[in-house]
Amino acid sequence: MAAGGFCKLPNGTVVVALNLPTPTSPVAHPDAAPVRILVHAANRARALTRLRNLGMRAVYLRGNAAPPTPDEITAVLHHPDGLIWRTDSEAATPPELWRPIRSLLRRPAPSSPSGV
Repeated sequence: MAAGGFCKLPNGTVVVALNLPTPTSPVAHPDAAPVRILVHAANRARALTRLRNLGMRAVYLRGNAAPPTPDEITAVLHHPDGLIWRTDSEAATPPELWRPIRSLLRRPAPSSPSGV
């Protein structure tokens, strides 16, 4: 279960914010930091469906413990895909920039066996 929350906008759409412990397998990336993902969609169910369609199958939103801040809402509304992320570390100075979700889900190229 992911911590997070949502905010309903005046036009009826919602912005969902999720804090995920790690975007990929901890075995593949043991030093991966937690991430904060923002999704703009027509409703909460569609926002979560967008993430599940990208391969994040076990993403659920229960409650509204960590809703998006006004700055986060502005960031996701100005992004053409409406789906962005950044590492969730308060100690980062200067704050990290928001990135498109494609950069999070990009897999490293498989390495060829040596000596072949």
